[in-house]
Amino acid sequence: MIQINSFDSSNKLTEEEKSDVVTFLFDHLDQYGDAKADIEKAIAYALGEQSGRGGKVIVASHNSEILGAVVLNQTGMQGYIPENILVYIAVHDKTRGQGLGKQLMEKAIDLVEGGIALHVEPDNPAKRLYERMGFTNKYLEMRYTK
Repeated sequence: MIQINSFDSSNKLTEEEKSDVVTFLFDHLDQYGDAKADIEKAIAYALGEQSGRGGKVIVASHNSEILGAVVLNQTGMQGYIPENILVYIAVHDKTRGQGLGKQLMEKAIDLVEGGIALHVEPDNPAKRLYERMGFTNKYLEMRYTK
């Protein structure tokens, strides 16, 4: 049976668990992922390791093996930007297509206060899941990188 657990500033991951989640996300985000250091920063933010930050880390596991993970960061911008941003979500290759991604998204939606924003590449197969769950494409994101 798959267990889904939530971690935040009051229920933190151990350093070993945090390392395992970072490695899992790095390995399973495929072409949509980031460097381990960036994943670590997002998890630290979610766990409130610095004042004024927070969010949730949700981990699905079976027999101590991570099968899925979600990282949500609070934006602190209620009203004009959604209160939360889904930074990362991934499921293990062997569980894809079995509904675990949907379960993780449902858990994320249930656990947070306010809205959730996320970024998804147009060719990412997960885009269909987000649309089925009620996420809409409000606008095109543009970035200037300095």
